[in-house]
Amino acid sequence: MSRSGIRALMELALADPQAIRLEVGEPAQATPSCVMDAAFADARAGHTHYTSSSGSEDLRAALAAKLRRANGLDVTADQVIVTHGAMSALAMLFTALLAPGDEVLLPDPEFPNWRMAVLAAGGDVVTYPARAEHGFVPRIEDIEAAVGPRTTVILLCSPNNPSGAVYPAELLAAVVDLARRRDLWVISDECYEAVTFDVQHVSPASFDTDDRVVTVFSFSKTHAMTGWRMGYLVSTSPMLVDLLVQVAEATVACPSVLGQRAALAALVGPQDHVARAVATYRANRDATVAALRAAGLRCSVPDGAFYLLVDVSEVEPDGHAVALRLLAQEHVAVAPGETFGSATAGWVRLSLAGDPGELAEGVARLIAFVQRARAGHGQPAAEGSLVR
Repeated sequence: MSRSGIRALMELALADPQAIRLEVGEPAQATPSCVMDAAFADARAGHTHYTSSSGSEDLRAALAAKLRRANGLDVTADQVIVTHGAMSALAMLFTALLAPGDEVLLPDPEFPNWRMAVLAAGGDVVTYPARAEHGFVPRIEDIEAAVGPRTTVILLCSPNNPSGAVYPAELLAAVVDLARRRDLWVISDECYEAVTFDVQHVSPASFDTDDRVVTVFSFSKTHAMTGWRMGYLVSTSPMLVDLLVQVAEATVACPSVLGQRAALAALVGPQDHVARAVATYRANRDATVAALRAAGLRCSVPDGAFYLLVDVSEVEPDGHAVALRLLAQEHVAVAPGETFGSATAGWVRLSLAGDPGELAEGVARLIAFVQRARAGHGQPAAEGSLVR
């Protein structure tokens, strides 16, 4: 199991008090005060005891209502499991679904924690390409070509980390059809469901007719609750739900009760903070893309999530080395593209979720860094190209 390059850069940045932090996908805004106030009041009222391993009944009922309303999924509270963050949900799923040597298909580029969780569960990873020339949106023929005799799960992530691509409905429907034909599970990581820019987010589960799609959600990104570690999953398979509740009992007993109270407050309280955050991410995207394009740097144009990929291969082909030099010389922390897979070797990922002023300064330093490398190599500035 390789260490995540995101966390490696994060720990180096934490040791640099001057660092501009663009490496980790964490909203700059604080958790909404109404959420914190509700959790504090609930703690004082004595909501500090065990709940069911699947989560409290009132939270699961509220989540089922949200899934029906916002995601178009006709589910009940009994089909929802509250988890200790989205990563815990994914780890539980791989534990439940994989026998040793079973394969999970991941997109390339990938979020590295997926691979780590698959390996920890005894599974193997096979990737399918999501190429820059296709806007980092995979093609169904490439996914099908990656299916082998040990394939058990296809993982999708839309809006995508690290590319920000939002997959079209026809692709998602085709993947679910492929899974039905080949008798596979589909895990849909939808942690960034609320963050899209002028495109519609669609859940693959809306095309599921035989209980093979499992969807994972998070409170971290939508409600700026990263440290609360609250997530949830939904499955219409009674067999899988029963098994996952047992896995939950064996691993976390139950999710944090105070976290559950905070999640309930976030779910049923005012939602204006979500719209404000998305507007900030959009503005950050537009300003960053404009600056990079003006400097002749190739970059992605995300339709969702809050990440942007920048091609820095003209500095040197190793994005990890570029990230280390950028931090040492410019005090700007970014995530190296190699940590996400071969498709983004020579790229770096920037988070657009931080303070707009710090982001602008970090991008300006990145541009200056590349321009100095160009001057050293005797290269003229090229016209920037966009990847969408």
